[in-house]
Amino acid sequence: MYRGYPIEQLAEESTFLEIAYLLLKGELPNKQQFEMFSHNIINHTMVHEQILNFYQGFRRNAHPMAILCGATGAMSAFYEDSADINDPNQRMISTNRLIAKIPTLAAMATSTL
Repeated sequence: MYRGYPIEQLAEESTFLEIAYLLLKGELPNKQQFEMFSHNIINHTMVHEQILNFYQGFRRNAHPMAILCGATGAMSAFYEDSADINDPNQRMISTNRLIAKIPTLAAMATSTL
């Protein structure tokens, strides 16, 4: 069980973004909430070009998880508009960016092998 939902049910019936919303907000989204959340995530999917250059600084045989950790940590240097951890709005922007960008950053980290 998670937040009152059987994990099996979530795995079978919910999308990744619906579950991300559940983890962040404590409940599954209705249609309007999901559309707004999806729009916010999609709005942040593009990866800053300088992050692409950042990847070139890693050794070719570096472990993908080490690369992903480095790139994730470096994101705060590229997105200063959401660096105040005491501001709930900025934390949500950072969270949305992570949800949006991690799949691309992970793919980029593994493509260096």
